[in-house]
Amino acid sequence: MPNTRVKRVHPRATLPLLLLLSCMAATGDQQPAYKLPLIVPLVRDTNTSLYTIKIKNDGPLVVDLAGTLVWSTCPSAATHSTVPCQSGTCGTVNQEQPRRCRYVDGGWFWSGREPGTRCACTAHPYNPVTGECSTGDLTSFAMLANTTSNGTNLLYPEAFAAVSACAPQRLLASLPAGATGVAGFSQRPLSLPSQLAAQRSFGNKFALCLPGFASFGDTPVYIGIQDRGFLNYTDAIPYTPILTNPRSSGYYLPVKAISVWWNAPNVTASLPAGALDLDVRTGRGGVVLSTTTPYAIMRPDVFRAFSQAFDAAIKKQRKYSWTNVRRVPAVEPFNLCYDGGFPFLKRPTTYDVPTIYLELAGATASWPLFTENYMVRTSRGMCVGILEMEPGVGMPVDGEPAMVLGLKQLDMNMLVFDLDKMLLWFSGELSFRLGGCRLPAH
Repeated sequence: MPNTRVKRVHPRATLPLLLLLSCMAATGDQQPAYKLPLIVPLVRDTNTSLYTIKIKNDGPLVVDLAGTLVWSTCPSAATHSTVPCQSGTCGTVNQEQPRRCRYVDGGWFWSGREPGTRCACTAHPYNPVTGECSTGDLTSFAMLANTTSNGTNLLYPEAFAAVSACAPQRLLASLPAGATGVAGFSQRPLSLPSQLAAQRSFGNKFALCLPGFASFGDTPVYIGIQDRGFLNYTDAIPYTPILTNPRSSGYYLPVKAISVWWNAPNVTASLPAGALDLDVRTGRGGVVLSTTTPYAIMRPDVFRAFSQAFDAAIKKQRKYSWTNVRRVPAVEPFNLCYDGGFPFLKRPTTYDVPTIYLELAGATASWPLFTENYMVRTSRGMCVGILEMEPGVGMPVDGEPAMVLGLKQLDMNMLVFDLDKMLLWFSGELSFRLGGCRLPAH
């Protein structure tokens, strides 16, 4: 399909008014409850920028797009059931052990088991923020989510159980206050979306509107456009193929080039040949999404080419306008910082800065990074929220990718994952569509 360019929305352009979740079942209210889509609120923690999903009865779970398990601390005052060690589920969890992690002592992780337990399955919960892991019983946790069927109204809360791992309290380090664990959202069979798809037979699809909600099931999303009513997201926002890394559980994008545009001819980064390619044999390279990394991170060779292109775009703009934007000393942890007269936009109300485009192979458009998806205001001016991987440190995510798109880049986006078709719909920063996310009304 043609790879058309997503243009910066002009204040007088067609204005999308509202991004609305519309959960329309094929047979309306007559559809069996187990096939009805589920909707759960997402909350952004101001201290860590991490998103939590309010789905577990005793506390929220951190959303980890690359996570393979659901895990949480188990109440010390109550007993818990266990999964037999000879079961197929136990065999599956044993295949999902983290390849590299710092072990945190799980203590007497078998305490609290129901009486009579003989051979209980042991899981290996993993904290994606600290890189620590531990051991714990594989059990199941009670959960609760809202169902919907008619597009705008939540129906009723529905209880269900998900296979999960117990984890020691120490594994909660660096997670938001009050969070009791992590919910994995990967393609693996014991992730939260995979378990719900298997239980409810409503299609292997989920959506994240950050911030706002998570939805599970075959759930169309509608965008309200002025004078045109509501359009299905499949007609209103672009999509890209999702790449699979057999050695990593993350979601990869087929990025082939990076360019920078600022009201002047765009500048394409002079990347080394194949710099962004995913090597499926070794699992290295590629561009991966992460909801547990604060900012985008680039391998040094990729970052050098990108920073040169970004500087070149700034210099080009000086020839076309009055701007006096200039490079200033870096402010940790950022590498690229600028000061001067960034113009101000009225709609959306934000600074007019360069737009970064990720050129995607096989997609219907490029992935744009507008102001709020990469610029960070500091005491010295504006810094680019895209970091260079430190030499000798390695990426904070598994698989040694060429680039990680972090929370800053995914915030204020609608992402719809269709894992049956291996496609990802992406909105770009919603403020540039003059839209937003909200839950359906009760």
